[in-house]
Amino acid sequence: MGATRVVSYLSLMAFLGCLLENSSVAAADSNTVNPCCYYPCQNSGVCVRFGTDQYQCDCTRTGFYGDNCTVPEFGSWIRLMLKPSPFVTHYILTHFQWFWNLLNNTFLRDTVMRLVLTIRSNLIPSPPTFNTKYGYISWESYYNISYYTRLLPPVPEDCPLPMGTKGKPTLPDPKVLAERFFKRKKFRPDPQGTNLMFAFMAQHFTHQFFKTNHEVKGGFTKALGHGVDASNIYGDTLERQHQLRLHKDGKLKYQLVGSEVFPPTVSEAPVYMRYSQGLPSEQQFALGHELYGILPGLTLYATLWLREHNRVCDILRAEHPSWDDEQLFQTTRLIIIGEIIKIIIEEYVQHLSGYFLKLKFDPVLLFNERFQYSNRIALEFCQLYHWHPLMPDSFIIDDEEVSYSQFMYNTSLLTHYGVEKLVDSFSRQVAGQIGGGHNSHETVLRVAELTIKESREARIQPFNEYRKKFNLKPYTSFYEFTDDPEMAKGLEDLYGEIDALEFYTGVMLEKARPDAIFGESMVEMGAPFSLKGLLGNPLCSPEYWKPSTFGGETGFRIVKSATLQKLVCHNSKWCPYVHFRVPGKEEEANSRKPSTEL
Repeated sequence: MGATRVVSYLSLMAFLGCLLENSSVAAADSNTVNPCCYYPCQNSGVCVRFGTDQYQCDCTRTGFYGDNCTVPEFGSWIRLMLKPSPFVTHYILTHFQWFWNLLNNTFLRDTVMRLVLTIRSNLIPSPPTFNTKYGYISWESYYNISYYTRLLPPVPEDCPLPMGTKGKPTLPDPKVLAERFFKRKKFRPDPQGTNLMFAFMAQHFTHQFFKTNHEVKGGFTKALGHGVDASNIYGDTLERQHQLRLHKDGKLKYQLVGSEVFPPTVSEAPVYMRYSQGLPSEQQFALGHELYGILPGLTLYATLWLREHNRVCDILRAEHPSWDDEQLFQTTRLIIIGEIIKIIIEEYVQHLSGYFLKLKFDPVLLFNERFQYSNRIALEFCQLYHWHPLMPDSFIIDDEEVSYSQFMYNTSLLTHYGVEKLVDSFSRQVAGQIGGGHNSHETVLRVAELTIKESREARIQPFNEYRKKFNLKPYTSFYEFTDDPEMAKGLEDLYGEIDALEFYTGVMLEKARPDAIFGESMVEMGAPFSLKGLLGNPLCSPEYWKPSTFGGETGFRIVKSATLQKLVCHNSKWCPYVHFRVPGKEEEANSRKPSTEL
């Protein structure tokens, strides 16, 4: 009996020992930090976790090797030795105007343009790699286009701190960030002379592919297309498109106010629009995007593209009397998409870049390059494109000041002043500088708060990790990041470490380049997304880029010769001053003279 008790006692002790051992292992596991939370893999290496505390960096085709992909292969070493830094490249492209004036008139312009396109576009993976849900390659990331894609995987969910392993255990209150660092103290005009015509184009253009589904958390988009598809003009569903179409001669519905063409009312084209309650029915225009009635600048562009669509339809119908309504509509839509891309690259991006190199929209430049004609909109691209500091304190139309309360949801401003006066006024009023912070009007401040919250729900990696991804040197302190000591001290108090600074906060508050609208990161990160999306459009592929796609040489010529001035002057009674930059002294003098030159 005694022996039995001893055996039972020993068995019990062994059992308890196993329990204690297992509990200690579990405790150790719970305290083990996911090594990928340290972001150990450099130069686009992919971190793969093994066990609980081990990892490997996949350096395949990065041009680097070693445990953390930090040792350059010979070819990479040569390239790094010869390749100028982004700072030097930008400096060369924005200085030595005499040199670029010469180069722009030679065959070397095509060579340099091809180089710019390929280097920028190659930074964006195609097909896409990650999305908000999956921090690893998955079929869902590729196949499910209802997700935004993303360049870097999310911050792992089991990291000890919100941004990985650095910073404070709690991120700053978005409202505090917006009030302290985003809110405008005094309007700061953009030193590049960016105007409101540019600001409204930025909104009108990007909302065809930035359509975040706020009803579903996790970085989902409502956009059916992931690029320039002119859905902001024609509607993002077939049902909306058919409501907006006249179903005759390929045209869109319209109304005449006096003798001028404007969008139809919602009663004439029953599509869903977001208007304020009590707005008279005759002021409720039916547009391609449900939000474009909010700001007259957006309604202005909607009207211009409506007029341009119907103008092109008349040209095609004269050349192709046998074509039915459907073919006229579909071919005109392709021409409009081509015009949009041409204007965006050669005027909009040209202005933003500040380059003396004259940018060129010519898809043929890439026909002999390895290039994929597909695009997916990235969450990071959507985040960095919140350029609300562009908005002024009030709007000056025909020398009259209009407040926000008078401006918003007021489509009657368009019919009252007319397209010409609105274009002229918006082209002459300077917009705000985006980089550097302290320049968002209180009316749009809420957008910054919501964007910060969205970035946290999506667990976007720290700002410095994106700096490295785009071959930029990571900042070592907040005092290097901004030239505002008070802001640097405030951010340091809230975040603790520069490596914990959030992506959106970083791109928006970073010090602006000298005499520029943005900081370095906005340009170096935004340009690759933009150019890949524009040139990745199927319209730019060898199969599409030919006269027959556009109904013949006439339609092809409309695309290849498109300009912002032509868009306005072909669709207005007289040619106002129209540009993405406020006029200089010489331009001011010339713009006051009547002009019909196109």
